Amino acid sequence: MDRPPRRMSGIQQMLRIRAISRASLPVLCGLVSSIGSGALAQGASEALPAVTVEAQAPRPKPITRPSRVRSTSAGRAARPGAQSAAASAPSQNLAASAGAARAGLNQSPAGQTATTIDRSQFDNRPAFSVSDVLRDSPGISIKQGNGPRDFGISIRGSNARNGFAIRNLVIFDDGFPVTQPDGLSRSDLIDPHAYGAIDVIRGPSSALYGNYATGGALNFRTRPGGTIDGVEYGVDGGSYGYLNNYLTAGKKVGNFEGSLFASDVRGDGYIGNSWFNTQTVNFLGTLKATPDDRFTVKIINNELSARLPIRQSLNQYDLNPFQQGCATGATAAPGCATVRLFNNGFNATAGIDTETAVQAGLGRNDRRTIVGGRWEHDFDNTMTWRNQFVFDDRNISQPTGTTSSIGDFPSYNYMSDLTKRGELFGLESTAFFGAFYNTLTASSDTRNVMPGGNATLGRLSSNLFSETTNYGVRAREELRLTTSLTAVAGVGWETTILKGTNTAYAYAGPTGITTTTLTTADRQFQNAAPELALLYNLNNEWLFRGRVATGYGTPQVSNLFVLPTGLSGNNTQLQAQKNLGYDLGFDWTPNNTLKLSATAFYEFFRNEIVSQATPIAGISYTFNAPRSEHRGIELAADWKFYPGWRFMAAYTYLDEVYTEYVENITNGAVFSFNRAGNKIPGISPNELTARIGYDEFTGPLTGLGGFVEFQWKDSFYMDNANLLKAPGYELVNVNVHYKTDLVSDTFKSLNLFLEVRNVFDRTYVASANNIANTVTGAGLQNPASVLANTTGSIYAGSPRTFVAGMKVAFK
Repeated sequence: MDRPPRRMSGIQQMLRIRAISRASLPVLCGLVSSIGSGALAQGASEALPAVTVEAQAPRPKPITRPSRVRSTSAGRAARPGAQSAAASAPSQNLAASAGAARAGLNQSPAGQTATTIDRSQFDNRPAFSVSDVLRDSPGISIKQGNGPRDFGISIRGSNARNGFAIRNLVIFDDGFPVTQPDGLSRSDLIDPHAYGAIDVIRGPSSALYGNYATGGALNFRTRPGGTIDGVEYGVDGGSYGYLNNYLTAGKKVGNFEGSLFASDVRGDGYIGNSWFNTQTVNFLGTLKATPDDRFTVKIINNELSARLPIRQSLNQYDLNPFQQGCATGATAAPGCATVRLFNNGFNATAGIDTETAVQAGLGRNDRRTIVGGRWEHDFDNTMTWRNQFVFDDRNISQPTGTTSSIGDFPSYNYMSDLTKRGELFGLESTAFFGAFYNTLTASSDTRNVMPGGNATLGRLSSNLFSETTNYGVRAREELRLTTSLTAVAGVGWETTILKGTNTAYAYAGPTGITTTTLTTADRQFQNAAPELALLYNLNNEWLFRGRVATGYGTPQVSNLFVLPTGLSGNNTQLQAQKNLGYDLGFDWTPNNTLKLSATAFYEFFRNEIVSQATPIAGISYTFNAPRSEHRGIELAADWKFYPGWRFMAAYTYLDEVYTEYVENITNGAVFSFNRAGNKIPGISPNELTARIGYDEFTGPLTGLGGFVEFQWKDSFYMDNANLLKAPGYELVNVNVHYKTDLVSDTFKSLNLFLEVRNVFDRTYVASANNIANTVTGAGLQNPASVLANTTGSIYAGSPRTFVAGMKVAFK
């Protein structure tokens, strides 16, 4: 329960203001100095609006808001009628607690371009993976990864070139980091049914989130136990054997509030060898031990067992997109992707078998366990101290191609920070200062896969011992200069240490005499990221935003030991990437039925980290492009144009080019090609999600509704020379749903839906990894007709599917 602010004498108030000034002024002065020298970065603290779709930087408002908001609370389901951002701006309001202001740093930081996807937007439709929900935000692009719920998530093109998992952005679950210290995140553990809201924070964000936040951040917020207030059981089922049984339970009892989510998901998959079975548990519990102390526990566990198809070439995709008739390599139908396996499991002496994914038994068997704890202490109603610790263990066994990756990756993450609400020079102020330390140490093996089925393992191909450590500090100041103008300044400084020893094994002759090659790396990076943002509230309808910020991201240790051929070797010269970005945008809310948001951005990258597929399936090569530019426009609309009717749209335009990059390609001799002016591959220039729907709110049909959704992804280049394009696509989805309250001593409500996805059964590319250009012996680049035979790139998207769901809430 919240408590009223403590009364202070005039002397105490004077001392408090002086203390705030002394703490905040050095931060602000240091930031101004940093901005003058050239690098700038990210936003300040604001609690998330409870019911917004596009919640960029809330508007300043006079001090009228009641006190503290719980930091764990998620937004309620949206009602018809948008809420003005000005109505929920706790960090602009001294009545809001410092704890609420701190919670806002993971939700909707002041000055930053951000979107909140509320549960109401996906509660009545299939929600199998992040792909089903994140498309509602502009700036987001999704590509299929290696597994059923493994999706690459890109913000402003930041991760579009990565072949699997997620990089270049930081992910939180209820404010607990689920990005490991090496910068890798995976979406396997995310079942959208668990969440009440998802915050999408866009643009360079290393001042607030540190290493790897060159694109921004995501914060998934589970539903508070008090809003669940009982038990809910749901089941979704549909085409290709898809079945998801899930349970949600939550309650608030006295000073304790807890929620538990569990799901069991399985399916046959629509591509050959894509069967999956995955279980997820997600728990959040908060105890208010005293009026000043809150303890929060977070537990996530995900078990994944999945078969995995092989990525195709463009020509194979055209012939057989769903890889049917691919039982064996010897009898494979045209278009079946294959891998070449050593018969003896270590070299070509005993011969090589060409096998399909089904025949070889390729797949993934992974476990992810996250346990976190947080203690928040209020010194008074204006100052909060927060300490947070997370243990995150990723255990993998991944025979995804000719080799299998096996390893355990335990990591530890500690953060401590102070948030102070008060006044500076008589102006409303929110000051923040924090320090952090995280580390990951692991030993992982790469073993050859050999014939025999069920991913039979051969001899060791390589072993990588790796250490990744990050530590640093960050500070922020948010200052309300006038009733209409708010300034935000922040800075982060971080040291990253990468250590690794890679041992490559080679085997000679039929007996397999072993030779080893060691490559070591010991790299240290120091990065700083300042930012500055201004918010101008012209009136109740118009909010203008301007921001300049920086981001940085270091390589992973594993990137340092892979050559363009896909073999182990020395790639230890990789540099950290850095970006400087400018955002300019506005929110227009003329009434409670319409909201429009627009943002234009321009980002300058140095040493951008880019990856591309290699001849070895499942292995990517990473390199630095010295200079590149990312620019684009993000648009969002939410218009309730007639009672019961609603139109929503999210559009992103991206124009991303190399401005300095000479690529060297070897074929006997080394040939150089200037890529300056070329489009960065993997970036779709246009993406749109638009939905029009109707819901009945009165009369006998109350709760009945439906919508039609349109998705468009433009074609994009797959190679640095811009010779080959992956085709774009347009999809149409149709949904009908019904929700009603139940008059019963046991049941509270019933929710039903039926959705047809890809109504017109389009065949489309769900994922296309970048491929390497090749040259002839004379140094001429091979044309697109040759590149179209390069494997290791494409997964097809789902054909027409039918999914029905039911959810019952119990008291």
